[in-house]
Amino acid sequence: MKIQSSLPIWTIAAPVLGWLALGAKSALGGAGALSPLLLIVLAACLFGGVLAAVFHAEVVAHKIGEPFGTLVLAVAVTAIEVALIVSLMVAGGAETTGLARDTVYAAVMLILNGMVGLCLLFGGGRHGEQSFTATGVSAALATLAAISVLTMVLPNYTITTPGPSYNSSQLIFIAVISLVLYGTFVLVQTVRHREYFLPQGGVAAEEHAAPVPARMAWISGALLLACLGCVVLLAKALSPSLEAAVLKLGAPKALVGIIIAAVVLLPEGIAALQAARANRLQTSLNLALGSALASIGLTIPCVAIVALLNGWTLTLGIDVKSTVLLLLSLIVTSLSLTGGRTTIMQGTVLLTICAVYLFVTIVP
Repeated sequence: MKIQSSLPIWTIAAPVLGWLALGAKSALGGAGALSPLLLIVLAACLFGGVLAAVFHAEVVAHKIGEPFGTLVLAVAVTAIEVALIVSLMVAGGAETTGLARDTVYAAVMLILNGMVGLCLLFGGGRHGEQSFTATGVSAALATLAAISVLTMVLPNYTITTPGPSYNSSQLIFIAVISLVLYGTFVLVQTVRHREYFLPQGGVAAEEHAAPVPARMAWISGALLLACLGCVVLLAKALSPSLEAAVLKLGAPKALVGIIIAAVVLLPEGIAALQAARANRLQTSLNLALGSALASIGLTIPCVAIVALLNGWTLTLGIDVKSTVLLLLSLIVTSLSLTGGRTTIMQGTVLLTICAVYLFVTIVP
């Protein structure tokens, strides 16, 4: 994306209109079903907010450089997503103890297979073969595999408490482990071994980008948070109507979670796809894998605290079908990204797994 000397008007108007639409929804449709016109306005504002978020994330990334730029977007989206999940859990009570698991699982599957697959397919289709630093990607995948299995698979096999859940001491331990793994990864990515996450050629490969004024970067950072906030809240506002439409079509309720997760991940997904098409696959993978890690590493500790404070039993374990697809995704992604070079073949395989995941969700 070409960074201009000043922010385009639409990138400022998008979050403003999004928050105004949320205010109108609260005033006009907060107590009942939303009118078709209001639904269209909310949906338009949502996608406008997504596009504006991508623009502002690119401005911030150009200012602070890699891998800090991709980390800013990943952490910002995840922090707001965590706030949304926690607020829904507090409002819904013990009946929503599986919400975090469903959201995290959907996010990981969509990122590993959908987001990474599209980046490899479109990037490979445009440039033939693309390269990246395999060391950093390997570290991200190893961390992701460990956190995913410990939080979503292992609970099914512990025997202290029945069902797919941990007892209080186990939950505290796993929450701490998740934070330690994610914190160590961020330390490695940004300080100790930053070169592992830079495009081949190192910092010099990023220095040719046009400089961004500090004032513009600060404004974009604030607008980025405003965009992400309105995107998540607009997705929440649209979810009841979306759920009603899904149930009317006879599809499983789990499809609603997938759609919401996809909407929340849109800013990162578009940014990652743009980077891959610009032959910056390292940036794409930093965004995708960093988002998956932040989604688990920040969400699980936060919802664990909420569950412990309220005395709830947090449901974390996924079923056998989901376990098979998760392990398949981790194995295939690891094999696809071990050599430091990719083509459309790896992208096609990952997108096939994503298609299977979506199909068996709709037709279980």
